[in-house]
Amino acid sequence: MAIALTPSKLSLPQHNPGVTSVLDFLILKFPAISPEVWQQRMAEGKVHWHDGSLITPHTPFAAQQRVYYYREVSSEPVIPFAEQIIFQDELILVAYKPHFLPVTPGGNYVDECLQNRLRNKTGNQQLQAMHRLDKGTAGLVLFSVSADTRPHYHKLFETHQVNKTYQAIAQMTNKNNVPGVNQRWEVKNRMEKSQPRFLMEIVEGLANSHSLIRCLQVSGDKALFELNPVTGKTHQLRLHMQSLGWPLLHDNYYPQLQVSQPDDYCKPLQLLAQQLEFIDPISQELRCFNSGSELSLD
Repeated sequence: MAIALTPSKLSLPQHNPGVTSVLDFLILKFPAISPEVWQQRMAEGKVHWHDGSLITPHTPFAAQQRVYYYREVSSEPVIPFAEQIIFQDELILVAYKPHFLPVTPGGNYVDECLQNRLRNKTGNQQLQAMHRLDKGTAGLVLFSVSADTRPHYHKLFETHQVNKTYQAIAQMTNKNNVPGVNQRWEVKNRMEKSQPRFLMEIVEGLANSHSLIRCLQVSGDKALFELNPVTGKTHQLRLHMQSLGWPLLHDNYYPQLQVSQPDDYCKPLQLLAQQLEFIDPISQELRCFNSGSELSLD
């Protein structure tokens, strides 16, 4: 059994979805977790309010209050790829995340995530990721070292002041739709949650996603692209590439959700977060970090 050392947290919604107790809400929110598991966690003191007071199966629902709970999984996969610390000082840490490793705990993963690996490696339990990469995506992730300065780095991402550069390899599925080298696209559209809820879809309406895309190389039925996301919606680059007619190589979600099965380590999603660049809000220095790796059509 893998149990998280630090709690996960969620805020109860402002509008009651029709439940009586916190337990009822957790059951509704996490349908994959049985009521018996939540009751056992509560009996063991693993569910509590922000002030530490325990939540029991009979604790009433309280709108906009934070609930803390400790994630646990009975059997956790071990990801056989190593992360790498690219840079570290008293303010930030930048790390390279390998394919298949989650950034933070989720699903079947508690200890096997980049954040917890780095906390154990550095001894700093305050390390916190400032943004996310999909589990299948490799590349750079920025961490805040201290809670005191963390809000400044959060704001960088909230206000789109971080320039991010990705590489991606796409499959050419249509011989009549082959990109030209150095051809560029600006993609803007509206993305909303789909079904299942972890998927996104492009819908009609005011644009809330924005990407700049350039073709770097074409070889056979594949092409290499440079991608610069202006916004940071979930699965944004994957959907934007699909919308142009070039789904990413080894994408198990788009354009068609594949049957769930163990990760095939021989077929990583061909998406790499290669570079991060921003003005540090504390030191006012220009920070530029490169993963030191590239995707290849060979």
